[in-house]
Formats: sequence, structure tokens, C-alpha cells
Amino acid sequence: MAEIVNLKRARKLKARAQAEAEAAANRAAHGRTNSERTQTKAEQKAAARKLDGHKIGDDDD
Repeated sequence: MAEIVNLKRARKLKARAQAEAEAAANRAAHGRTNSERTQTKAEQKAAARKLDGHKIGDDDD
């Protein structure tokens, strides 16, 4: 005999599982600590300074 399924409950469970999957993806994408973000920003600034320091001439001529 077939099992009786409450469609409202099944729909809520499906939505909950989808929301959890989306939350996991967001945690992976945006889940960096403040120190990691600060370190990345500092590395980018240092690389920009190093690149600017290797310029040969002025473009304002």
C-alpha cells in the first residue's frame, strides 16, 4: 500500500533543504574572516606600490 504524504510538509522540507544548500554556497563564497579580508587588502596595496615603483617615466609629458 502507498504511503500517505502531506504535500504541505513535503513542500516545506524541500524549500528548507534548498535554503540550506544556498546558505552553504554563500558561506563558502563570503565566509572569510575580517583578518583574511584585511590581509588580502594589504597584499593588493603592496603589489600596487611595487608595480608603481617600477614605472620608468611620467605620462604627464
